[in-house]
This record gives sequence, structure tokens and C-alpha cells, in this order.
Amino acid sequence: MASQVTLPRLGQGMESGTIVRWLKSEGDRVEKGDALYELDTEKVTQEVEADASGVLLKILAGEGEEIEVGKAIAVIGEQGEEYSPPESADSDGEEELTATAGVEQQAEQRARVAPRPQAAEQMENGGRVKASPLARRIARERGIDLSALRGTGPEGRIVAEDVERAEKAPPAAPAPAAAPAAPTGEVETIPLTGMRKTIARRMTEAWEAPAFQIAMTADVTAAIRLRQALVARTGEGEAKPTYSDILTKVCAVALMRHRGVNALFGGDEIQLQPTANVGIAVAVPNGLLVPVLRSCEGKTIPQLAAERADLVARTREGKLRQEDLEGGTFTISNLGMYGVERFVAVLNPPQAAILAVGAIEERAVARDGELLARPIMEMTLSCDHRTVDGATASEFLRTVKQFLEEPGLAL
Repeated sequence: MASQVTLPRLGQGMESGTIVRWLKSEGDRVEKGDALYELDTEKVTQEVEADASGVLLKILAGEGEEIEVGKAIAVIGEQGEEYSPPESADSDGEEELTATAGVEQQAEQRARVAPRPQAAEQMENGGRVKASPLARRIARERGIDLSALRGTGPEGRIVAEDVERAEKAPPAAPAPAAAPAAPTGEVETIPLTGMRKTIARRMTEAWEAPAFQIAMTADVTAAIRLRQALVARTGEGEAKPTYSDILTKVCAVALMRHRGVNALFGGDEIQLQPTANVGIAVAVPNGLLVPVLRSCEGKTIPQLAAERADLVARTREGKLRQEDLEGGTFTISNLGMYGVERFVAVLNPPQAAILAVGAIEERAVARDGELLARPIMEMTLSCDHRTVDGATASEFLRTVKQFLEEPGLAL
């Protein structure tokens, strides 16, 4: 029996997604678990698997089209099976396609009715504007005239963000005719991508939290020796442990000793987490992502190195899954590789704290009345004061410092 393929909710708070690319074509045989299409959410682009076997009878959502969670995007059934989608309030008056027996009948239908991707790029006979289903729904609920808006989506399509902006500002004027390329020296405007919009929203949320910072320096002589020993034991093809891996391990153990830092702010409650799921900030060409290493307190540094290498590689290749970004309880941001000595990292709500790590530098340190050159690393801990107090944060950071200066204490 033919069934609809609907857009899944891949993460908490996900309301819609954009079809990037269909990996199967109409008429192709599809097995349950096959990669069916690529979906772009606010944070990642990932492949989505088919949840049924059969023939891809019809694609209902085109590439580049923003779709609400739960909306039908395709039909899977058996070859020649008839399928008539139910009437929908959001059908925009389009004629629904029916999967029928025989290639000739399907070809005749395609000739009579334009594919949905094409229909989404055209004005209807009644003069209705191009808009995503979510944008139409929001406009109806808020009494906003779509024809007065200027779309920023593909081919001028109105998306949800355009409708939301219309409540705060006058409707934009119709788009002018295409102008010649701007000469050198003029302002270049770069529209925000989905990821940059998410970063902007998250950073705004972070600055609303009453944050404070504390800082300490650590003599990492022993940590350097530990890394050298671990690298020497690394086999061919294995990931070499980094200082970030050592930091992840010592922070995870410290978080288990100071659980008040391994916490999430829940509005009217503080949620102490039972395990240390440490997020690692990774720079990508169009923004910043924070994939999560789970249950770090129970893993060895070589194990963490292997998992970190895999996560970072998939982050930079755009192959992260939504679950790779969820469930973090603490975050580490390391800019030492860029030569940054110290900085303050912005909180990653609802997490209680984030650790900013600077470069390792040789500095003059007094020891037994003598000045010695020692490798020093600065750490700055940003905390949400709603969840963590200064004393708790200081005890945690002091424990991290002790573990770096004597790694055996973390065992």
C-alpha cells in the first residue's frame, strides 16, 4: 500500500527543514534504510533514510524548498500502484498527482501538471505569491498580507523569517530590477545562512544570561610529558592525542567531582547531569559547530582522541548528524592553536559553563627563589550565575589546574 514520506523532526525545537538534494529519482526502487535525500536544518545537513521499501512513486517537495515538520514530501509504494493524497489546506490549489499503472499514464500526468518544485517557483493563476507552507500558516495566524512582503528564499520565495520580520518593520518594497555588479569599493552584503541565523539567535540568548568569568594559569610541564608518551604509543593510522583530548579527560573527571558545574539551567530548576558530555567547539567555513563527546569521564585519552578525530572530520566534511550536536553538558573552546593567549568564551545555554583555553607559552616563573622558564597555559571559565556560584566555579577550575599539573591525580 502506497504511503507518504513525511519530513521528520530530527532534533528538539526543529520546526522545518530544506530539501538540499534528492538521492533517488521517481521510479527508483528504494529499500528501507537507503539514503533518500539530504536535509538542511538550522545546524547540519544530513542524509535521511527511507522508512519503507518500495518504488519512489512521486516526489512532492523540490530541492531548495522549505518544508514544515510532518508535511508529505514523497510517496513510496509498489510499481503501478494508485495513490491519491488527501486534500490539504496548504495545497495552495495545486492539482494533486496520482500514481497510476504504466509509464505512459505517469508521463501524461506530468505533462498536465507541473512538478511541485516548478510550481513553487511560479505565481498561480489567481495571483498568489510564492511562499513556504510554514510562512503561509504564520501569515494566516498573524493577519499578514503575503503579497506585501519581499521573499528572501530561493527564487524570491517568502519563508517564515520574512513573515516574522514583517511584524517589526514595514513591508519591504518590491525587488528592483537586477543591477549591474557593484564596482570595487562598495559595500558587499552577505545574507545570513541558516547556520549564521542560528548562531545569532543562540548568542543573543547567551548574552541574556547573567554570566561571570574566572581565570587561572596552569604549568603544563607534566601534561606535555603525558602527551609525548601517549603519542609515542600511538599506532599507525590511529589518532594522535592532542592537548584538547587531555583537557577533555581532566575536565570530565573534574565535572564528576564538582557536579554543580556539570549542570543545565531549566528555568525554574537546575538539572545536575550524571555524566560528562563535553562539547568541542569546531570552526567551519560558515560558522561554528559544537559536536559532543559522550561519557568522557569513563574513557581513556586515546579513546577520546579517536572519537574527537572522527567528530572533527565529519564536522568539516558536513557529515554530522543531529544527535552529534545534542546532549552536551559542558563545552571547551580552544584557540591556542591560533596563538591566542587568553579570551572569554560565550556561554552555550542551557549549559552552566564553558572553558576558554589559550596557547601554551614559556613564561618566567619563580621556583624556590629562582626564575625558571615554564610552559604556561591560561584558562578562563565563563559561568551562568543562575546555576553556578563563584566558589563552586573556582573549586572546579582549581581541580582542572591540579589535574593538568599532575595528571596522575585524575586517575
